[in-house]
Amino acid sequence: MELGPKQAAVMSKEEGMDQQPSRPTWSRQIEFTLAGIGCAVGLGNVWRFPYLCYRSGGGAFLVPYLLMLVVLGIPLLYMELSVGQYTRRGPVHALATVCPLLKGVGMASVAISFIMCTYYNIVITWALYYLFNSFQSLLPWQSCNNTWNTPNCTDHATNSSYSSTASQEFFKYRMLGQTSGVEETGTLQWELFLILILAWILIYLCIFKGVKSTGKVVYFTALFPYVILIALLINNVQLPGASDGIDFFIVPEWDKLRSVDVWVNAAAQIFNSIGIGFGSLLAMSSYNSFNNNILKDTLFISITNSLTSILAGFVIFSAFGYMSHLQGIPVSQLAVDGPGLVFIVYPQAFASMPVSQLWAFLFFFMLLCLGLDSEFAMVEVMVTSLLDEFYQHLIRIFKRKELFVLAVCCVSLLLGIPCVMQVGIYVFQLMDHYTAIVSIMFLAFFEILAICWSYGVKRLSSNVKEMTGKKPNIFFRLCWLIVDPVLITVILIFSIIQFKPARYGDYVFPPWAQGVGWVIALASIIWIPLGAIHTLWVLPGSLMKKLKLSIKPYALNDTKGGAGEPSVSVISSSIKLPEKSQFETHF
Repeated sequence: MELGPKQAAVMSKEEGMDQQPSRPTWSRQIEFTLAGIGCAVGLGNVWRFPYLCYRSGGGAFLVPYLLMLVVLGIPLLYMELSVGQYTRRGPVHALATVCPLLKGVGMASVAISFIMCTYYNIVITWALYYLFNSFQSLLPWQSCNNTWNTPNCTDHATNSSYSSTASQEFFKYRMLGQTSGVEETGTLQWELFLILILAWILIYLCIFKGVKSTGKVVYFTALFPYVILIALLINNVQLPGASDGIDFFIVPEWDKLRSVDVWVNAAAQIFNSIGIGFGSLLAMSSYNSFNNNILKDTLFISITNSLTSILAGFVIFSAFGYMSHLQGIPVSQLAVDGPGLVFIVYPQAFASMPVSQLWAFLFFFMLLCLGLDSEFAMVEVMVTSLLDEFYQHLIRIFKRKELFVLAVCCVSLLLGIPCVMQVGIYVFQLMDHYTAIVSIMFLAFFEILAICWSYGVKRLSSNVKEMTGKKPNIFFRLCWLIVDPVLITVILIFSIIQFKPARYGDYVFPPWAQGVGWVIALASIIWIPLGAIHTLWVLPGSLMKKLKLSIKPYALNDTKGGAGEPSVSVISSSIKLPEKSQFETHF
């Protein structure tokens, strides 16, 4: 959704002061809750969570996952929503307010959300492609009697390295036209490109009118996937072998808990799934009413997100049990890898189900709904941050906010074109690895430093009390002050020590491609040191004075720069907005 103009005024010596229209709020608070669920509950719940469970010994993964939810996910979401609701700003201005030295964290959040939205929409494109192909009387991934099939194709489910299933070949040769490696770019897949345009049109129609229209969209996109998930579960548990898959999902292999990878993956899944560090929920919470009950929304969004992952786990693993029954091999030996989980293994299971076209349509329509609200939450971050910072300039250029949102969608569409070429799956995997795994831990680490340690738990607690009338309890304060910073530091260190280069199946990316991956990661991380340098540059006084000011909340807003240096003044409006005095009472 396109998040409305800032409620502040940007003033320079040349231009004077231009007051913005007051910041809109959600029509009903339930709309924010549903939008938050839609943002948090996405494609990762359906394929990344079951895949990590599968790779980490089934039920053993649930132990660190639920522990990370309690000590990391819920407290940090509470922290982000509190900052967004109190400052009533997107991530850039919110972080610049609470800790000017680390304002680059907010800029990095915008960068990582923008990078992700360019390739995340590719998964929506794939879902639409499968959705359109589900209307055929014989599902095209059901047999090997097609022009794209190879002599090694088999109609039967197989785990052999010498043959491939009809489902694998449909994904690899029909839809992707996959090349042998990232070195071979191939040509544009025109069908995928046209569907990518359609996907961006859908995104634009969901967001161009702002929170008022988006609030209506999420009633459907956030709730309908649960209807489909439950229907799929009821169908799947009746299939032969389903109980074997469910046993694998819920019965732990305790030896797996000795692996640090399992714990790091659990933390990464919590961050990626809830969206900690991406700025989406922080941006959306800035449109809440000032006295909204933040804790209620935090618990509802985070717990619903994890319950959805577990529900999806039952759906997917019951299908795994069915597949292992057909193949005559244990569940642990199924060939499962990343996106292939929902675009190869699951469609393969549909092919032998009664009324296969119906289940295929419902499943891919569910993926579409899950992807849409997560996607427009990421686009929101970019839109609201640019409008917060450059509202007058952008309106002068584009005349209408709707045209600016259209421009953002068009730029994202163009940047996504490499992902719909024949080399696209490699580009997608490279971007996902270095964005969703590498960058997010750095962002989370510096966000905690900025809010929990620099701004301070005492100030944050006072802000929450000012909004809701009650301070956060000792559990949250302890997590913010000690547990979460220590945990994130440990996870970050182990992530660096045990870092593994990107790969796709058996294909290992060449060194130059890994270098491109690090450039993608740095495209977001680099804003943290750049933001710190800029803050120290514009603040007045000696270096020591600059350093002291740089960790003082609101220091940048007090700065009266020279020619060309911004001076931001927050103006109260009809919606209750925390003014300078409200911040300073807690210093």
